[in-house]
Amino acid sequence: MPEQTINIIIPVYNEEQYILTVINEVVAESSGYNQNVRIITVNDGSTDNTRVLIEDFISKNPLLDIIYINNEKNFGKGFSVRRGIQNCKEGIIIIQDSDLEYSPSEYKKLINPILQGKTDVVYGSRFQGSEPKRVLYYGHYVANKMITTLSNIFTRLNLSDIETCYKAFKTSAIKEIRLKENRFGFEPEITAKLSRVKGIRFAEVGISYFGRTYSEGKKIKFKDAVRTVYCIFKYNIWSRK
Repeated sequence: MPEQTINIIIPVYNEEQYILTVINEVVAESSGYNQNVRIITVNDGSTDNTRVLIEDFISKNPLLDIIYINNEKNFGKGFSVRRGIQNCKEGIIIIQDSDLEYSPSEYKKLINPILQGKTDVVYGSRFQGSEPKRVLYYGHYVANKMITTLSNIFTRLNLSDIETCYKAFKTSAIKEIRLKENRFGFEPEITAKLSRVKGIRFAEVGISYFGRTYSEGKKIKFKDAVRTVYCIFKYNIWSRK
């Protein structure tokens, strides 16, 4: 794949404790790649020092290809990812959450199947492989499996984890669809719409996962799970475009 850029989108909301660590890990991981790398940070209306920390990092690293986007208020992950996509170059897009639940050291697992021409979309599954996973909420595990199963029924895919943050795509695949969801409904929406792109190929790879507790800053709530189920029906039946 000639002239490929690895675009890494980091949507961030009130993560002053973690954002610099995440950016530094992303830079360290991608510094040795043969491909060009573009990092796109989207500050989603943070009310803490997140914005200041990102701007300061960019000013101190002028040689890095880092794009900064600021949302004047909090719109949600889906909205921020859409803004990030608009600033991506041709190549591959990776979505990186702005906490420490997922490790950038596993990027090559996501992008290698695409670079090798074997697939167009790769999901990093928290339920496959032998990599370590932090043991947390059983209720979240059950909800995730139910949501993934429901999604698979409609998409006819055999995914094990549609709610994973770690997704990688060819930019050409993303251009085939129009995304609408502003918040966590982005996950079932993008899965539903990509599954209908003619000739698209999906793959999964096992990844490690060190989830946070709510006291450590985890943001997803029960209402987001309800919205996710609604979006599975919406984007597979009622609003397919």
